Amino acid sequence: MTEAGDNERRSFLVGQTEMAARPLEPALYLVATPIGNLGDITLRALETLAAADILAAEDTRVTRILLDRYCIRKRAVAYHQHNEVEAGERLLASLREGKSVALVSDAGTPLVSDPGYRLVVMAQEEGLRVVPIPGASAPLAALAASGLPSDTFLFAGFLPSKAGQRRARLEELKAVPATQIFFESPHRLAESLAAMAALFGGERNAVVARELTKAFEEIRRGTLATLAGHYAEAGAPKGEIVVLVAPPQPLEVVDEAETDRLLLSLAGEMAASRAAAEAARMTGQPKQALYRRLIELKEGGRDAK
Repeated sequence: MTEAGDNERRSFLVGQTEMAARPLEPALYLVATPIGNLGDITLRALETLAAADILAAEDTRVTRILLDRYCIRKRAVAYHQHNEVEAGERLLASLREGKSVALVSDAGTPLVSDPGYRLVVMAQEEGLRVVPIPGASAPLAALAASGLPSDTFLFAGFLPSKAGQRRARLEELKAVPATQIFFESPHRLAESLAAMAALFGGERNAVVARELTKAFEEIRRGTLATLAGHYAEAGAPKGEIVVLVAPPQPLEVVDEAETDRLLLSLAGEMAASRAAAEAARMTGQPKQALYRRLIELKEGGRDAK
């Protein structure tokens, strides 16, 4: 460990002695932990972990590494998606008894694509206090470094693993006027980027942020098409991955007369359905709406005769 790391630990150990006389108030504490670099932990988070009556962790082995780094001699109990019901009931019982419970995930902020939502809802329904202890968050760290618009953003978590369900979800999201943030697994990254390029448009800007705060951190920027091609060729990368996609470009004001002329011109060279598809590609307007308009124009032309 570096000298700075030793000083960090010594400072916290001194603080622990003073803190021992200040037990936590009864509450469920949602404690954010580092997403990679163990130095990215707040003093308040360390104090909460050390002072809580009960520490609940998604994976106690992962949390043990953090506790050992800061000499916190506390045994964590498991709370994860496979024991969420029974373990949650035990934690709620402890809260009812007036104990303090600290909840952590493997990395980052609890409840962000992690278990705990049900526990928080039940605690709130019973009037039990819930206290956030903010800190590291992979989606926000990636957004800050992405260079994409950050005034409005949507965290969409993991996409469905099945192609049909993933396509349906992306159809719902493609017109959302915000930077979209996804988690993705290494072996599905290229496939998901290709699906985004097909539905959102390959020219839309995007970022793949990998291994944030760790030794091999990578932030790769490009269009969805170029990123999909890169990872299809390079193969599945290692580590935790965040994908960010820029908002869609605002649609230009549609000149209806010009669109009508385009439709009629194309219809003179090809079938109506193909003409509508080509006009949709050229203008960005919905194909079905253009097809209906073309039929109206053709029927109107016949009536005029």
